[in-house]
Amino acid sequence: MTTNISTITAWFKELQSQITEALSHLDGKAIFHSDKWNREEGGGGDTRIIQNGNIFEKGGVNFSHVFGKLPEAMKSESRIADYFEAGGVSIVIHPYNPYVPIIHMNVRYFEMLDVEEGNYVDSWFGGGIDLSPAYPNEADTRFFHQSLKEVCDRHQERYYDEFKTWCDKYFWIAHRKQMRGVGGLFFDYLRPNPTESLDTIFSFVKEIAETFIPTYSEIVRRNQDRPFMERQKNWQLIRRGYYTEFNLVYDRGTHFGLKSGGRIESILMSLPPLAVWEYDKKFAKGSEEEKTLRFFQPIDWCK
Repeated sequence: MTTNISTITAWFKELQSQITEALSHLDGKAIFHSDKWNREEGGGGDTRIIQNGNIFEKGGVNFSHVFGKLPEAMKSESRIADYFEAGGVSIVIHPYNPYVPIIHMNVRYFEMLDVEEGNYVDSWFGGGIDLSPAYPNEADTRFFHQSLKEVCDRHQERYYDEFKTWCDKYFWIAHRKQMRGVGGLFFDYLRPNPTESLDTIFSFVKEIAETFIPTYSEIVRRNQDRPFMERQKNWQLIRRGYYTEFNLVYDRGTHFGLKSGGRIESILMSLPPLAVWEYDKKFAKGSEEEKTLRFFQPIDWCK
């Protein structure tokens, strides 16, 4: 297999279609609506949004393939050239039922070019997948992490521990001293080296992305019909508020999109349709809500 930007972005587009079709089928009512867009500086994408379904209150599955001059604000030790080309798929799903978790996944590929449409001087994959339930439970959390670990172990034994730890640290809401959810995997700057070619890294990224449909579908089916009351819905809205805080304050992808002149509707599609912030929120000791808080810390779920 010859891996290049064309084959990678073609696969990203196919991934978007597979996931939107599977989620529409799972919801049974709503379908994704496509909003194709062009970027003035080069490239474009397809933002697909689902809303007001049986299961999914709001969700987005974005594809983008953009290129051009690298904005000065985005240059760093890891981005050393003047031009770039990048593609990826980004997903965030917000369900109605408080017992069905939010899920996020992103897979992306970057190339740094010496001149416009020139030779690339650096390239890497990044991405990850993580779960943010309002009411986490041990069975679902272990199932999710074990599914990811099995993929990692088929490629590099070090991957799961390394990328799980990275995820725990990355999705840390410092001002609340807790994680955004129950973690998953996060990786970045996966470059070809003497033991890993671009082909082998791409194979790993594809297999991680392909866990999305079977893993999340199973978790949805386990929880979609669980009864809930106003108290549980309010707790979900509070957790969504924390989710929003992380995305706006800490998330690198959101910051990159805003600083690079990205399309605002596509960037902020990750935000929930409704969220709540209650002043000095307290939890009754031993309550269902208080018990969830232990899940939002780094825990080894594959022991």
